[in-house]
Amino acid sequence: MISMSNADVRASTVTRALAWSAAAAIALSLLIMVVVTANGPSVSVPSLTHPAEGPPWWHSLHLRPAVILLSLWAAAVLATAGVTAGLVAISRGARPPVRPLLVGVFLVITVFTVLPPGGSTDTVSYAIDGSIVVAGHSPYTMTPTEFLATGAQIARNSPGPWQNSLSDYGPLATASEWAAAELGGNSLGRITFWLKLYTSLAFGAVVLLLDRLLRADPAMRLRGHLLWSANPLMLWEIVASGHIDGVAVAFGLAGIVVLRVARPGADPGLGRAFVSGLLVGVAIAVKSPFALFALGAGWALRRHLAALGSFAVGCLVALAPPYLLAGRPAVTVLFLRANEVAWDNLYQVFWRSVGYAGKDPAHLVTVATIVFLIVAAIVCKRLPPRVPSLPAVTPSLALILAWTFTWPFQRPWYDVMIIALLAFYPASRLDWVVLIRLCFGAISHMMAVVLPQGRLLALQTLEAEWITSIARLLALGALIWLCVSGRWGWRSRPAEASATAAELRPLAGGVDLPG
Repeated sequence: MISMSNADVRASTVTRALAWSAAAAIALSLLIMVVVTANGPSVSVPSLTHPAEGPPWWHSLHLRPAVILLSLWAAAVLATAGVTAGLVAISRGARPPVRPLLVGVFLVITVFTVLPPGGSTDTVSYAIDGSIVVAGHSPYTMTPTEFLATGAQIARNSPGPWQNSLSDYGPLATASEWAAAELGGNSLGRITFWLKLYTSLAFGAVVLLLDRLLRADPAMRLRGHLLWSANPLMLWEIVASGHIDGVAVAFGLAGIVVLRVARPGADPGLGRAFVSGLLVGVAIAVKSPFALFALGAGWALRRHLAALGSFAVGCLVALAPPYLLAGRPAVTVLFLRANEVAWDNLYQVFWRSVGYAGKDPAHLVTVATIVFLIVAAIVCKRLPPRVPSLPAVTPSLALILAWTFTWPFQRPWYDVMIIALLAFYPASRLDWVVLIRLCFGAISHMMAVVLPQGRLLALQTLEAEWITSIARLLALGALIWLCVSGRWGWRSRPAEASATAAELRPLAGGVDLPG
């Protein structure tokens, strides 16, 4: 029998404490999120009426707006702390069983699916766009206000900021909205349920995909599930809220991993390249920013021109038919909202610091484009290719990091593109930068309605316009510093405790990280 030194015992105790702390923080975070959505329409859940039968279900607990919002802020912090502690525990050798974790994850997915959408009004907008199609119109040429003028009462529920806006989602997203509206009929609640079901199935598909691809390495498998599957912020932003980004990332990630090669630099073949292009094309036809996946895959195939051509054909096959059916407005609308700026963008730190608090400065998007190109060049050059069997992961991740960190219009659910790819990378300091940035972004976007004037609005405004903006700026600085310094802190293989595998087995069996 091998005895453990005092240092080993202390290390094992710390690892155990981290694992249990992660489990507790993640579970409490999810519990808060479930209670808020189960409470029904509120400051964080859009106004809906109970369908005559079937989900979504809820029961009002009459929670005050301040209680809901501050509880969700606490849930975001707990989620980040829990995932962080779990990642550290894994790097120190903790190996909790995966099966109970997955059972918990799919249970949470099911619960969120049958509850009303939380943290966003986007599913309501999707439902109205789908109803526009059912009525024989196009959301690319008709706004909710114009739809209401035709007598469509469902359009009364359109979120204020988007009442006079056209849809800028891809035609396949519109097709899914049309299908949900056909299934949901005149019930806004039932339509949102079908929309959430789509994203839940897509999220679950990514869970299974990560589990399959990372199964050979227990540490990487657990890491992938912590970053994606059991990450409360991912569950909140995609499953609970029903954002269409969850559907797009499922297709985009599948397209990236199809380009798997047996050895670095090998040609993936025409067949794999075509299927990859087809899947990535579907992702783009759902939401246009997923074109970054196509650029990353194209760069990975640059030395294999035949495969690159096959990939391009696959993209074209996926993109051409839906856009031809949707018509030119589906393309031109993409440029109408290109100059939008989010209220928590990083650039406002500079102009607010000198006392300017008016409209966003002119040419901000032009400046952001230049910054994006510079940062993209740095990250693409300095981000090491740590996933050689999946050559499209590194260039795609580099481009997505540069875009999400620099573009002035961002939402926390856009970060699904980062997390899904980061799950294939070994642990590094990049994890902390991404997770902390996501936490602050999520806190800025927990509401589903415009807050009334008062202390709560003042606090939310301070958080978004200053705290989150500064956090975004610091995250960009940290990303550039990691690239320039090269101090990523990579772990090729997570560090194991000095105890033997037999001694670690009781620890792994006694620690469960619920979903």
